[in-house]
Amino acid sequence: MTSLKNTHTFHIPVMGLAYTIDSPIRVAHFGISSVISITDDELIEKMRAFYSKKFSLPYQEITQKCQDYRAERIKHYLNLVDTIVKDKFEHFKNELAESKTAMENYMAMLPNTSELKKGLQKFIEEGLLLKDTVKNYLTDHFSPGTIDVNIMTKVDKDNFENNIQLPIEFNDAHASLRGFANSNLNSSVVLSAGMNPRLYSYFEQFPMFYPDANGHLQKKIILKVSDFRSAMIQGNFLAKKGLWVSEYRIESGLNCGGHAFATDGFLLGPILEEFRTKKEQLVQSAYELMIKALEAKNLPIPTKPLALKITAQGGVGTAEEHDFLLSHFQMDSVGWGSPFLLVPEATSVDEETRMLLAKAQEDDFYLSDISPLGVPFNAVKGMSNDRWKQKRINENKAGSSCPKKLLALSKEYDNQGMCTASKKYQDIKLAELEILKKDISASDLEKQKTKIMAKSCLCVGLANPSYLENGIEVKGQQQGVVICPGPNLAYFDKIVSLAEMVKHIYGTTNILKEVNRPNMFVKELKMYVDYLKNEIQNLTDDISDGKIKKWSLFKKNILEGIEYYETLFATTSFFQKNTVEIYKELKFYKMEISQITFDKNEKAQLSLTPSIC
Repeated sequence: MTSLKNTHTFHIPVMGLAYTIDSPIRVAHFGISSVISITDDELIEKMRAFYSKKFSLPYQEITQKCQDYRAERIKHYLNLVDTIVKDKFEHFKNELAESKTAMENYMAMLPNTSELKKGLQKFIEEGLLLKDTVKNYLTDHFSPGTIDVNIMTKVDKDNFENNIQLPIEFNDAHASLRGFANSNLNSSVVLSAGMNPRLYSYFEQFPMFYPDANGHLQKKIILKVSDFRSAMIQGNFLAKKGLWVSEYRIESGLNCGGHAFATDGFLLGPILEEFRTKKEQLVQSAYELMIKALEAKNLPIPTKPLALKITAQGGVGTAEEHDFLLSHFQMDSVGWGSPFLLVPEATSVDEETRMLLAKAQEDDFYLSDISPLGVPFNAVKGMSNDRWKQKRINENKAGSSCPKKLLALSKEYDNQGMCTASKKYQDIKLAELEILKKDISASDLEKQKTKIMAKSCLCVGLANPSYLENGIEVKGQQQGVVICPGPNLAYFDKIVSLAEMVKHIYGTTNILKEVNRPNMFVKELKMYVDYLKNEIQNLTDDISDGKIKKWSLFKKNILEGIEYYETLFATTSFFQKNTVEIYKELKFYKMEISQITFDKNEKAQLSLTPSIC
């Protein structure tokens, strides 16, 4: 088959539990790759029932009484998605072959670098629009977007039956992996949220993750990482088992959606630069280790390293930024996440929440502490979940009924796990506070109460959008919707079509509102400076030597990042229209971070310089 590269230069990353749960069904036939979360098997089963009915396909419910129900639900849903995507793709190819208008409309959605676009343009220019000729060409040059899946590695709850703990392979993430491995998909699993050695070792049980003698992989591994060191450690860990990482998906630590895993002040630009200059080191290190492991297991050994992609995501908002990542840092693809929440054709979002996102301003997006995982979580003011949560608090009924228990990971009070957003957990914590209230001030008491009750039921809140959009009954306690967009969405102010968004990515149209949107690298820099200042301001204990060391490293890395950007923006031909403003902002943040000092005997000193953004 002829090369199928360059259909699109972007992908849609996983978003929440529901937002991309059916994105491949919506966009894969256009050649657009997207990622399904396979964390919530209950949501997945309901979506399988919904789409089976919609496309008149047979359906038999997989209940919790079924053997290995979690993995089976995931496997069967992924098989269903695969069937639907293949059918839609064949219909779309026929439409392109039969209609010049359809072909021209689709070509308008492709980047100018696309070989497919160039080939179709040649058919039109030469008047060779014979159906069979075009169809044969499409068969050789066009493929659907990949149906990839995401597993948050740390969301790997132990499971029990009759109070007896089940074997590790029945843990949540392990069962999710098994469901994907046993599905018909020929795609990738994206592993996020850090390394889980037990889960990584479980990959060894599935032959489809090992290469054949030609270096072909039936199923691939993608690691979402925040820096080069993490990529090297995780990649080599898997390579020692004979497993190859086919893609490193680099995400901004703070300028992203969902959970925010801040680095130690390492900024995205310098991180991408390290990947660009050390890619061969990643390849060779993993290849050497993989060969030894495959040899020990008496498995086929590829004669050369397998393909390795490096991609980036987090805060990208313009065609210029997109092109810069591809050309300067030599990224293989760019992830566009949050902006697609405003595209009904691409993501699953209820109408109320989509309108909330379209109207939200810069100050409405913030890093919250609502996640039961204890990791900063991107949120937007006005979420319906906040209203219902506050209503329960006002009625002295704080906490969720916790029907799904996907995040019941705390074993502080129960060895089977409790979620910190659950009523059961919060009741215990609030009762403990009552006992201690004589020993703490009224203000500290309220702060601790607020901290306990801040946690939201993400399991329900992140799944509800699909139920609401598709008219699926929502049972149980009312939780509303939780949504976790990146702050970049502040500059997008309207619901748009898929074609409009794709054209925006490729620079043939502009859907951004007329505001002073900061460059993606400068925006992230500001977020890291603010993050350090907030850490210092919110510290309640005395400053330890460990804190000073951590903050000093954070500050040092930010300053080195600014120096990198000063050189970068001075030497690139990109961003020329905004150079003056960019340098002004870099100078400001350099001064602001430089004025932060640390003293064990006093509070850390913060710059009082007013913000320019």
